[in-house]
Amino acid sequence: MRDGGAAEDGTSVDAEQPTRPLARLRKHWLLTSAVALAVLATATAVPVVLADSGDEPRCQEIPASTRALAKDPAAATRALDPGDELTLFGAVRDLLVHENPCGDGAEVLGRVVEAATRAPDGKPHTLAQARGAYAVVAAFDDTEVPAGLAPGLARLLAEYVVDANRYLSPDDEAYTPAADATSAAPDDTGWTTYGRFLAPGEAHADFEHAQPYSSVGADPEALMAELAKDPEAFAILYDAQRAYLAYYLERLTRAGADPDHHPEPDKDGTPRPADTWVDIDLEHLTDRVGTLMNLRARYAREGTIPDLAAFDRVVQQHTRGTYRAATRQLSSRPPMGDIAERQVSGPVAGDLMDGRHQLFTVLDAWAKARNVPPERASDLRQLIDDRYVRALWMTF
Repeated sequence: MRDGGAAEDGTSVDAEQPTRPLARLRKHWLLTSAVALAVLATATAVPVVLADSGDEPRCQEIPASTRALAKDPAAATRALDPGDELTLFGAVRDLLVHENPCGDGAEVLGRVVEAATRAPDGKPHTLAQARGAYAVVAAFDDTEVPAGLAPGLARLLAEYVVDANRYLSPDDEAYTPAADATSAAPDDTGWTTYGRFLAPGEAHADFEHAQPYSSVGADPEALMAELAKDPEAFAILYDAQRAYLAYYLERLTRAGADPDHHPEPDKDGTPRPADTWVDIDLEHLTDRVGTLMNLRARYAREGTIPDLAAFDRVVQQHTRGTYRAATRQLSSRPPMGDIAERQVSGPVAGDLMDGRHQLFTVLDAWAKARNVPPERASDLRQLIDDRYVRALWMTF
């Protein structure tokens, strides 16, 4: 577990301590051609075990060379780094995307993803790791995730929760799949498009990047929707958002504003508000929680989740606990990967699947402990209420 976060008494330890399915191959000669092309394209070609009869593959064996990457983070990062121009993206996709991996293959691929993109405790993400995170999300665009791989991909989104949450849509000004620490650093006013409270020296995956004249694009929201079908992955994603809320609130001023933002005044000399982007960040966070609950309800109606009570029990089993913000303002700027791994404050209280209640509980406790002005506390509560209901009822 990473250092930092809330302790059992509700205080926090400063973080400075530490749907389309894949098209199936219909003829054996096509399958043979595909395998031959994979051999030419990458040294990690996947052997395919053919069925005794019929035209469909039974499963795909994960080669030993790929399995070895799960235990060698440096090699895994090199293997999943697509480069600034995404020239190696095809090799990354070929390594990771398999319709039906044999045996424990899907779990192995999840461990490879973690090894390649996860920063050690207390360490910032490197540029290569952040590019790899982009490539992984892009590789599973509009692709079904095989059973066993979803938790590993969910841990990736949790590891990059700040970058995944600020994603809106492809942006022509997102020039590369990741930004180095210099590019992501705040300007003279304390503002940066990459988010608030960024760790110095950390690279960031830029999921808004869209390669011109190419179909390559990374959409963390679409991947989240696919992963939410798996109860363990659902728990990981939900935990990450609730941990991020506590992390975010405990760094705000008593007025609920960004302490690092010092905007220039308007022409009439009136200071511009320092809480605009705070509100937007909290809206995006609330959107993710509301969307998770929306997906849960939709999948239950459609039969994708055949037994909702059983699904919820598994989610509960994999939920780490509840996260409360510190009772004092923190000034630390820990690496992004430490956010979702913060210590829990205790067990979950109330209905875990009432996302609005879980968010309100943390917000209200923070506002009371920090003596936040009632008007600002009320505005934040209304903001969360509005965005949660909007996401919960939005039609996909």
